[in-house]
Amino acid sequence: MSLPAVSLGVIPFTGPAREIWPVPTFDVFDDRRGHFELLSATVTITAPTEVGVDVKAHAQLAGASVHGAAARALITAAIDTLG
Repeated sequence: MSLPAVSLGVIPFTGPAREIWPVPTFDVFDDRRGHFELLSATVTITAPTEVGVDVKAHAQLAGASVHGAAARALITAAIDTLG
């Protein structure tokens, strides 16, 4: 969490992201390309309108996530429930 070019956000189970959680998971590299992870393949999306949907979903998920100390607290609580 201390790398300047990396941002780790944790989406709480109780947050609003449950309404927008994508299936399947996806990565957005820029405003021109995204990848969807399926069980049997990775699909690359390059159509501008489809990438735009992915960018919007990513922004919504990022807005629902917590960072820094709040993220560490959620991770620690999850670890504590396993131990």
